[in-house]
Amino acid sequence: MFLKAPGQQSFKNPPHVLIIGAGSRGSAYASATRSSTNAVIAAVAEPIEYKRIEFGKKFIWGAEEPKPEQQFSDWKQWVKFEETRRQRERAGEKVEKGIDAVFVCVLDEMHEEVVCGIAPLGVHICVEKPLSTSLESCMAIYRSLKGEDEKRESLSNGQVDGEVNGNGKAKETVFGICHVLRYSPHNMMLRQLVLEREVIGDILSIEHVEPVGWWHFSHSYVSRGNWRKESTTAASLLTKSCHDIDFIMWMLCSPPPNTSTEPHLPSFLTSTGSRKFFRKERKPKAAGDATNCLSCPHEQDCDYSAKKIYLENQLKYGNTGWPVKIVNPEIEECYKSFGIEAASEKLLDNLREDYSPKTPLKDIESRPWFGRCVWESDNDVCDDQCVTITWDDDPISNDEDGRPVLKGRGAKTAQFHMVAFTDKICQRRGRIYGTKGEIEYDSSSIKIHDFSTGYTKVHHPHSAGGGHGGGDEGLARQFLMAVEAVDNQGMLAADAQRKFLGCDLDEAFRSHAMVFAAEEARKERKVVDWKKWWQDQVEQQLQQR
Repeated sequence: MFLKAPGQQSFKNPPHVLIIGAGSRGSAYASATRSSTNAVIAAVAEPIEYKRIEFGKKFIWGAEEPKPEQQFSDWKQWVKFEETRRQRERAGEKVEKGIDAVFVCVLDEMHEEVVCGIAPLGVHICVEKPLSTSLESCMAIYRSLKGEDEKRESLSNGQVDGEVNGNGKAKETVFGICHVLRYSPHNMMLRQLVLEREVIGDILSIEHVEPVGWWHFSHSYVSRGNWRKESTTAASLLTKSCHDIDFIMWMLCSPPPNTSTEPHLPSFLTSTGSRKFFRKERKPKAAGDATNCLSCPHEQDCDYSAKKIYLENQLKYGNTGWPVKIVNPEIEECYKSFGIEAASEKLLDNLREDYSPKTPLKDIESRPWFGRCVWESDNDVCDDQCVTITWDDDPISNDEDGRPVLKGRGAKTAQFHMVAFTDKICQRRGRIYGTKGEIEYDSSSIKIHDFSTGYTKVHHPHSAGGGHGGGDEGLARQFLMAVEAVDNQGMLAADAQRKFLGCDLDEAFRSHAMVFAAEEARKERKVVDWKKWWQDQVEQQLQQR
């Protein structure tokens, strides 16, 4: 029987959820929460008033006026409110129900500040990927969350004061990371076939590709995107493809479910990649000195024309969601109220926005310019990158006749390719090579070829709705099931993490560390010894604090 995702969950005491960040990902997890559970989206923290109100009307207060506990201008305002609410509750005052779980969906570079800021409140936390934008920042989050675990353990032993649950014990918390590829029906079936059913025997190697999409990359990672510059966000391998590195680690490093086997840790890794196309040297001659598409003589002949991408290929077909809404979050309301012509002109106004040689550099770098020429940008992230990870055999032992025998897991190799210049957008594909067969997969099918029989069997896993092939909904559901099990069923947080999420903080942190190690390998053009790198860059640093 194949693993099947649970249906919509109806909790007797539904968790109350706060969304920090009302952008596209915050809205995605709010929608996924409502479609997969009866959990209550109770509050939103968002500095941009229009986005906060739009989110609140859609997910929280509807046509009613918002209550004070339902909206906050930022996460700090919510923390102050929650601290005061708890003080009032301890004083015997009847208070509104507090927040049980938080989805952190702010900009990547804000994750450390937010997570470390709310961790002492003892709420369950699920963080949008990536965990943070540097190894040091990820370690700060790791220390903060681990430190709160230690405080709760001390509280259970009566050593410190703090929040307790109904049994008088320290409240344990669940941690989730939005590595949503783990939770799509497609990938859950793929992992079950490979690791539990072992349909192709022992894995020898895997090739995995993330096709970002030619115009998607220009929208998010070049002149027009929030993730275009490593110094202000992070490398594209982290911001775009930490999903995929985690997927590979999930398939080849993490043990199968319901086993006590230790992770099979990698041995070596290396990486190559660069910004191959989106640089000034590749700018078409006909474009001249233009820095904006709407003032460029080459615009009509340019594949990357912002006018074509956002207006002609999206808005004119009625799409007011992503990516058009990223350019102007008010475009949907304008389209509904005043029609296509007014919405088009509003969009074009945004695309005309440009800078001059006199514009301060900090002002240019502080925001995306959605009409900017893709060859006249300050972007520096890779648009094509490969990562190779290798594993050695588990220790070889001798049998009763003295012959060497591999009783554990064998050597294997993973090759990952992130490429911008594709027709498909984020529809992952790959091949897995085993001792007994071969698997070819894309986002809709899994083909298994058996060497012995010569037969190829094709599976078409259930294609769930929502983002990432149902991964968004699956992650939200599993996280909240873990939350409910800890809060209402008395399950230990570690047990709930493993049962419902299949991933804990250590595993999530290890996947991110792999990305940072790969970036070090790429920049320094070297092969990284994983165990030595982990000892030097992670363990020693954690021990110093």
